[in-house]
Amino acid sequence: MDFELTDRCKDYQARVQAFMDEHIYPNESTYHVQMAQADGPHHQPAILEELKVKARDAGLWNLFHPDPQWGPGLKNAEYAPLAEIMGRVQWASEVFNCNAPDTGNMEVLTHFGTDEHKERWLKPLLAGEIASAFAMTEPRVASSDATNIEMTMRRDGDEYVLNGRKWWTSNAMHPNCKVLIVMGKTDPEAEKHRQQSMMVVPLDTPGVTVLRNLTVFGYADREGHAEVDFDDVRVPATALLAGEGDGFMISQARLGPGRIHHCMRSIGAAERALDLMIDRAARRVTFGQPVAQRSNVQDWIAESRIEIDMARLLTMKAAWLMDTVGNKGARTEIAAIKVVAPNVALKVLDRAIQVHGGAGVSQDFPLAEMYAGQRTLRLADGPDEVHKMVIARREIRRRLADNPV
Repeated sequence: MDFELTDRCKDYQARVQAFMDEHIYPNESTYHVQMAQADGPHHQPAILEELKVKARDAGLWNLFHPDPQWGPGLKNAEYAPLAEIMGRVQWASEVFNCNAPDTGNMEVLTHFGTDEHKERWLKPLLAGEIASAFAMTEPRVASSDATNIEMTMRRDGDEYVLNGRKWWTSNAMHPNCKVLIVMGKTDPEAEKHRQQSMMVVPLDTPGVTVLRNLTVFGYADREGHAEVDFDDVRVPATALLAGEGDGFMISQARLGPGRIHHCMRSIGAAERALDLMIDRAARRVTFGQPVAQRSNVQDWIAESRIEIDMARLLTMKAAWLMDTVGNKGARTEIAAIKVVAPNVALKVLDRAIQVHGGAGVSQDFPLAEMYAGQRTLRLADGPDEVHKMVIARREIRRRLADNPV
């Protein structure tokens, strides 16, 4: 097991860090001012578009994409450290065209899309000209079990007719969102994991109605998390990705790399929180001493350092395994990091908020909004409990294979 970063990774790491220092951190206040001046929360601030041009000109574009035709062709273990750097600022990933759910959708279109899909949707996504959303979760069922999905996709001649309701369709409120990747049931009578299919659905298709945005702990995220109704939505049969019954397979292929991205961004958020905690503790004085001299605060700082490094090592192990033995061989580690990374970030953020006092829960620091995002991540891409179930079942099988009861 070799976690030594490649020379290519080190080069991109230095370049992304330099870009963050020169362009992202100095413009955090500009971003918030432009958002505050907008008519609503779902606004694309000018500074974001300006920085996207700079990042592309700097060759820091589509860094996530494993295909060298579309990006630098980095492996998971090479991209992971870059995702960590981006994760220190919540909106930074979009500057590099590396933001979810567009990253996952681009990989799906790359691997499972037709030539028509790639020309119409993948190319403008890769160019950062449009945004996309992923519609899987539903309000009427427990979507942590994807086989529960009720949306129907009924074949009618050369078309499919879609009916159902989705929510937490992230990015659907983005002003540049033009297309959805939608998961539904094409054959309810098929074997459990062959009932679902995925289709490409333009957002302006008749019958698709964005009903509302869902807030996250009261925050109206810029990209939005929409509730979307599908009422007799007709799409051509060519909208199908891969084949009928391949929806579950596509979802598993999509979520593996995405979890590496999410988890490393979580670690970046935790690192930012730790830095802010130390800075605040060093500057504030209580009862005649800097807060940083208090033993309990020093414990928080030390524990945070230990936990972040542990989470990073486990995530890098998962990335290394994905690169060497594939997603299936890394399934336990992928599930484990999805539990560990957000929980570690939440611990560190909670400590940082406590050290900041009232300021920590205000809009004057990024901690409260970061906390809301990390808490949500314990549900996104599968809740903690599902990932723990996956790990436990694999461990039980491993043990019983060696020691039959």
